[in-house]
Amino acid sequence: MAHPLLTAPIGKSLWKLAAPTTAVMVAQTFVAIAETFIFGRLGTEALAGFALVFPFMMMMTMMAAGGMGGGVAAAMARAVGGGRIEDARSLVLHALVLGAGLALLFTLLAWTALPFLYGLLGGDGRSLANALTYSHVLFSGALVIWANFFLSALLRGGGDAATPGRYMLFSSIAQVPLSYVLALGVGDWPGLGMAGPALSSLLTSLVSAALQARALWRGKLGFVPAVAGIRLQGRLFWDILRVGLIASFSAFTANLTALLVTGLVGRFGVAALAGYGIGVRLEFMLVPLAFGIGSGLTTLVGVAAGANDWKRAVRAAWIGSLTAAGALGLCGWILALVPEGWARLFTSDARVVEATVAYITRVAPFYCLFGLGMTLSFASQGAGRMKAPFIAGLARLFIATVGGWYAVEILGWGLPGVFVAIAVGMIAFGSLIAGPLLVIPWGPRRSRSGRARFVPTTGASDAAPLDDRNLEPQPR
Repeated sequence: MAHPLLTAPIGKSLWKLAAPTTAVMVAQTFVAIAETFIFGRLGTEALAGFALVFPFMMMMTMMAAGGMGGGVAAAMARAVGGGRIEDARSLVLHALVLGAGLALLFTLLAWTALPFLYGLLGGDGRSLANALTYSHVLFSGALVIWANFFLSALLRGGGDAATPGRYMLFSSIAQVPLSYVLALGVGDWPGLGMAGPALSSLLTSLVSAALQARALWRGKLGFVPAVAGIRLQGRLFWDILRVGLIASFSAFTANLTALLVTGLVGRFGVAALAGYGIGVRLEFMLVPLAFGIGSGLTTLVGVAAGANDWKRAVRAAWIGSLTAAGALGLCGWILALVPEGWARLFTSDARVVEATVAYITRVAPFYCLFGLGMTLSFASQGAGRMKAPFIAGLARLFIATVGGWYAVEILGWGLPGVFVAIAVGMIAFGSLIAGPLLVIPWGPRRSRSGRARFVPTTGASDAAPLDDRNLEPQPR
C-alpha cells in the first residue's frame, strides 16, 4: 500500500506538515525575546556574555534542526516513501549515533576552542565569565539538544509533524518561566544566574526528547525502531550525510554572510547598525514561515522521491515554494510601501529611521526570492539534490560581502550600496535554486551509461499498514 503522502492532496498535506513546525518556530522566537529580557535583568555583562555565545548556539541549532536534521528527515522520508521499512527502522539508530557524535564535538569545542573565540570577539572580565558559565552548561548537555531535534526530524520525515510539533511547542512555552526562576530565583533562593537559562533549555529539551522517543517506539510511524542486533552501515550514514553536510554548510554560509554584512554596515556608525538591525528584524520574523513550509517540503518531496514519483516531487516543491514566496513577498512589499512606519515602531531617532528606510526599500521587495530559495533548498534536501542550494549559498555570500565592499569602496554608493548588494544576493540566491529546477526538473539519477537508474520499491507486504485519515502511518 502506498504511503498516504503519495496520494493525499499536496496542499492539505503541506498544511499538516508545515503548520506544527511553523508554530514551534514562532514560539521559539518569542522564547529568544523573553530570555533576552531575563539576561537584561541579570545586568549588562550578562547580556554581553550571551551575545558572545549566541552565534555558536545558533550554529548548533541550525545544524541540528535544519542542516543535519534535514538530512535525517530526508533520509527517513525516502525510506518510507520507497517502502524500505527495514531501512527506516535502522535509520533511527544511525541518526541517534550520528547525533551523539556531533553533540560530543560541540561539547569538546565548548571546553577547548570557544573560550579563545569569545575572547577574540571582545569578551573579557565579567562578560567573558558569564559567557563561559552559560556556554559550559549548555554545550555540556548538547547530547540532549541533538537528540531532541533528530527525533523530531525522524518523526517529520515519516510524515508525522504533529507529534514533535506538539511536544516542542509545550517545551518552548515551559522554558520561559523555568528560565526566569532558575536565573533570578524565587523567594529567598537567589537563582543560578547565567547557568539558569542554559539549564532550562536542557531540561525542556530532555522532556521533549523523551516524549518523542516514546511516541517513536510505540510505533507512531507504523513500525517500531530497531536498536539491538542492528549492524551500522555506511550507506545509511551516507544517506543522511550527503544531504546534511551540504545543508549544514549552507547554514554556515548564511551565518557568515550575516556576520560580514554586519561588519560592513558597522563602518557607517551606530545609527546605521541600529537601522540595519530594525530592518533585518522583519526578515528574522518571516524566517519561521519559510522554515515551516520548507520542512514540510523535505518530507513531501522525500516520500515522493523514495517512491520514484518525481513529477509529484517537483509539483510539491513548486506549490510549497511559490506559496512561501507569495507570503513573504506580500509582507515585503507592504513594508516597502510604508518603511518609515515600521521604523518608527522601534525608534524616533531620525538617523536610525533613515538607515532603516534605506534597507527596507532596497531589500524587502525581494523577500519573495529569499522565501523561494529557502523553501526550495529544503525541498532539495528531500530530493537529495543539493548542488543548486550549495552554489546559491556561496553566490549570496560573495555578492552580499564582496559586492557590498565594491559598492562602498569603488562605486562610492555608501550605506545604500551595502543594502543593494544584500538585495542582489537575495535575487541570485532564489534564482540559482529555482532556475535549474525550472529548466531541468528532478528525475531519476542517470548511470554512467546515460540510462536512468530506477530503484524498485518493496511490495506492500514489506510495509506497515497505513491509514491516511490523519496522513500519519498508524502502528500495527
